[in-house]
Amino acid sequence: MRAKTVTAALTVLLCLLGFAAGLATWTAGWGPARAQDAFVVSNLVIGMSFGLCGALIAWNRPSHPVGWLFLVGGLGQTVSAAAAPLGELSAQDGQPLWVTRALVTAFLVAWPVHIGVCLPLSLMLLPDGHLPSPRWRYAFGVVAVVSPLFVLAAANGRSDGTHPDGYLLLPVDGRWQALWGAGEPVWVASMLLGVAALVVRFRRGDETIRRQLLWVVVAAGTVFVAVTPWALIAGTPVAVLFAIPLIPAGVTVAILRHGLLDVRVVVARALTYLLLSTVIFAGYALLVVWLSGVTSALLVALLALPLRDRLQSAAERLVYGDRGDPARLATRVGAVLHDLEGTLEQVRTSLRLPFAAVRDHTGTYLVMCGEPGGRTWTTALGVEHSLEVGLRAGERRLVSRDERVLSMLTGPLTVAITATTTAAALQASRGRLVTAREEERRRLQRDLHDGLGTLLTGVVLTADAASNTLTTDPQRAAELLATVRSELRNAVAEVHRLVDDLAPLAVDELGLVRALEVRAAQSVTRADGRPLEVTVVSRVAHPLPAALEVAAYRIATEALTNVIRHAQATHATISLLTSDGMLEVEVLDDGPSRQWGAGVGTASMRERAAELGGRCDPGPGPHGGVVRALLPIGAA
Repeated sequence: MRAKTVTAALTVLLCLLGFAAGLATWTAGWGPARAQDAFVVSNLVIGMSFGLCGALIAWNRPSHPVGWLFLVGGLGQTVSAAAAPLGELSAQDGQPLWVTRALVTAFLVAWPVHIGVCLPLSLMLLPDGHLPSPRWRYAFGVVAVVSPLFVLAAANGRSDGTHPDGYLLLPVDGRWQALWGAGEPVWVASMLLGVAALVVRFRRGDETIRRQLLWVVVAAGTVFVAVTPWALIAGTPVAVLFAIPLIPAGVTVAILRHGLLDVRVVVARALTYLLLSTVIFAGYALLVVWLSGVTSALLVALLALPLRDRLQSAAERLVYGDRGDPARLATRVGAVLHDLEGTLEQVRTSLRLPFAAVRDHTGTYLVMCGEPGGRTWTTALGVEHSLEVGLRAGERRLVSRDERVLSMLTGPLTVAITATTTAAALQASRGRLVTAREEERRRLQRDLHDGLGTLLTGVVLTADAASNTLTTDPQRAAELLATVRSELRNAVAEVHRLVDDLAPLAVDELGLVRALEVRAAQSVTRADGRPLEVTVVSRVAHPLPAALEVAAYRIATEALTNVIRHAQATHATISLLTSDGMLEVEVLDDGPSRQWGAGVGTASMRERAAELGGRCDPGPGPHGGVVRALLPIGAA
């Protein structure tokens, strides 16, 4: 609220100064020529336009520094516009000398504050009130420090005898002369830095920043085209000065309402007619040198229309990309169909669209390019996906030409989606295969080390003991050899189990239930040598797919292996049940409570179930360990 109060007060002051400038000019009897020579007209036009636009920005965006810089600069220009005729009236009416000198000083100082200080700093802060990067704060600081030199140099002007000097008279001889002479070069360098900042912002900025800066470019270009020819021929007429307010107006639109309409349409038309006018003028001038005026006019008229069409196409390609050349666009898109993101980005940049995305049937973005926001247009890409594009600034709907081009591209985009999803699925499948292979290798390594390796080590140690007692205690040696024989049988059974786990041929030959019964009959001893009873219960009503039987067999045997090694149980039950399109595999044991870690075996059971779209939940139960797996029958 305080910022708005200050803005309102400064706006009222600006209007009063403008009124004072006009009244003083009329009272002093100055005509248009005199007012122009005294810079009253130019200062008043520039000051009121920059001041009012700055007030509008400051009112709506109080935190934006450009609004305040424009407002202060506009006040300065308007002060100079009012000070010139007021100083003349003061001298004519015999006012005290200090009053006249104060007005002269105000005239000399006020306008350079805008041109030399406010304007370069504003250029560096456009369009969002921030510098292009943190490193630019050094350039901003240098401009802020040295730009007052231009103000002092302008204020140090000497009178030509028609009015008294101002108060800011500084030495002009010796080294001081070089210092004041650097005022204009410093100003030129500051303006060039400001323009460089705009170029950097445009090159590095996103779509919004570029649209904002295009408004500034259009306004500045229009003023340049309006002023430059007159300045080169016979000086600038007063009427041309009224093009200058387009600059603050363009900045105001860029900051407050840059999405009001698509500025690129304006740029395209302006470029077309500017280039066309330039070519026609140059061609006509050359033809007049060689031919008669009538012949030249006829040739120019015949060439103008096809030339206009070519220039229009070139300008629209600059603004709208390849919208007018679908074949060229299709060629570019076809070159990147293997990459969905690259294909979508090619479509977006080729049509100069701010945003493009592909969604699935749930509305989730699969790929997104550009900055989302504003109105969008959507079309289907097959059954499962859709294409969404953002409308250009100022567009309320997508024009028919864009719709036709995007509809033409739905086929290639669908191909790109299929290729990308297929490649992603293939890559994921490869990853799962690699993981499964590594897990199987680790499991086999563990089984060989912990199972067969331990058994064979025991055999070697027992055989050594038998050899040592063979002569001294033959009966003991015979007992040890019997133990070796038993342990070798266990080792052979372990080898059979390992081979069976790697390739369960018993399932193919005997079926799931009989293969589990055979495995249960082999698992009558725990790892510590204690007896174990294993029961298989089946309530499977119909044959199962082969892949499902293998997965169920591996899960059940892995769970049984865990019982043998870790459960310290005396009884285990393997149950099979089909219900509601699911196969339930359950392995129960009556062992005491134990810690269930995330080992290879547990992970292997979960992965086998997940591969078929099911789940496996191993863990403790109320009476011992429980491994329960649910596998969809139709997934195998």
